[in-house]
Amino acid sequence: MTNPTLRDLIRTIPDFPRPGILFRDVTTLLADANGLAMTIEQLAQPYLCAGIDQVIGLEARGFILGGAVAHRLGAGFVPVRKAGKLPGKVISQGYNLEYGDAVFELHEDAVRPGERVLIVDDLLATGGTAAAGALLVQQLGGHIAACAFVVVLPDLGGRAKLEAMGLTVQALCAFEGD
Repeated sequence: MTNPTLRDLIRTIPDFPRPGILFRDVTTLLADANGLAMTIEQLAQPYLCAGIDQVIGLEARGFILGGAVAHRLGAGFVPVRKAGKLPGKVISQGYNLEYGDAVFELHEDAVRPGERVLIVDDLLATGGTAAAGALLVQQLGGHIAACAFVVVLPDLGGRAKLEAMGLTVQALCAFEGD
């Protein structure tokens, strides 16, 4: 039997969180030791010599991946959290979800002007959360080297949204449809 690909290790759950949605569940990938190691290595590899200062992880699975990628790159790790979760002074950015609106926050001293930043999350769908994270980094004067994801859902337009913002997008695998 051949070794499974990252895509093979991602479980699809139909009708979650509502009927008609195919939820791409990366927890099965994260639970597989070889799959997790491959994921971290593949997310980090393009940036090993890119001088990344900070890896930004988007709540919540971006924390798991981002921390490991930061370690691999020898960079710091900064969490972008949902509103009300960070102590101290924060900056905020609203964004739209398929089912409503939300707000992300970042400590106002988390990124210094000119720092090179890699944004990491598990999945890119419509691009709302990643765009909000990018806007927070830019407000602090950080330079976004790229946005890296395990999965992209190309039919939902997130890649195009981020690229229209001038951002580079890396994704390890794609699932057509939503």
